[in-house]
Amino acid sequence: MATADIIRLFLLLAVFASVFLASQIVLGSTARRTVEVGLVNRRLRMISRGADREDIIAELRRNDPMLGDQPLDAFGRWMRKFRRNLMMAQVPFGPTQVLVAMILLFLALTAIIVSVAWFQRFALTLGVIQLIVAVSAAVAVFTPLSVVSFLAQRKRRRMQEQFPVGLDIFVRALRSGHPIASAIELLTEEMEDPIGSQFGLVSDEVSYGAELTDALHAMAERWDLDDIRMFVVCLSVQNETGGNLAEILENLSTVIRERASMYMKVRALSSEGRMTGWLLGVLPVFTFIFLFVMNPAFYLDVATDPIFYIGFPIMIGWYLVGIYMIRRMIDLKV
Repeated sequence: MATADIIRLFLLLAVFASVFLASQIVLGSTARRTVEVGLVNRRLRMISRGADREDIIAELRRNDPMLGDQPLDAFGRWMRKFRRNLMMAQVPFGPTQVLVAMILLFLALTAIIVSVAWFQRFALTLGVIQLIVAVSAAVAVFTPLSVVSFLAQRKRRRMQEQFPVGLDIFVRALRSGHPIASAIELLTEEMEDPIGSQFGLVSDEVSYGAELTDALHAMAERWDLDDIRMFVVCLSVQNETGGNLAEILENLSTVIRERASMYMKVRALSSEGRMTGWLLGVLPVFTFIFLFVMNPAFYLDVATDPIFYIGFPIMIGWYLVGIYMIRRMIDLKV
């Protein structure tokens, strides 16, 4: 009996050891592949697959906010910001396609909710119609825009964090004797996304005949980053007046890092206000959607009250005013 127990124990230990070793091998290989993919930027992956340089430029400049002639009115500024968010979030669709998809989703949700309310014998009063339109707009318009904005701002912060590191690599390349074009090419090979692909785009545009400062200025406008604008100014001034470009860019890197340090201190001091703004802006909409999905009668029963016709639009109006005021208060410039 004791021998059988010992054999069973050894078998269990062998099974455990086999499963443990197999899991470590799988996890190790997965981690190595993840690291390798992360270290190679999107442009280099496209080149390794045999993509043409023109196709790479078109892909990287998808949803470029500077393409096309757009009016500078309120709608034109919003459309440019929307295209910039789509570009930074790497959405594989154009702004027209995204807007059409949101409109179709809005109409489909409105038709579905109206049909469900009709079959559930709710009176389709003006208040019920207002409520249905608000729910459809929250799901089909507010939620996609919020997700795209969140992804875009996260990518933009990543770009800001990478830029001083890219400047250091650029300065070391210049001091090693590389020309500016070769230093930029080094950045495209050493840096990961997003900055690696963006400098690669600059390198490709210069190869096709564009001026270096124009290509860098276009990149700064695409991402709306003052740090890159200062970099372009430094290059332009050095080209016109001469000077030690490596020393100039090293000083610029120091300034950018100090500015980033101050910015992080400001963000830390204003974190409570920013989190409050996010909660007051996003939580009411998602709570509204969640309650309506879980219990539509909770809103539809009161939507037939005549006072709802006036109170509900006023509530939405005050909500938008509150969002605007909160964004103005937490939009700190450093």
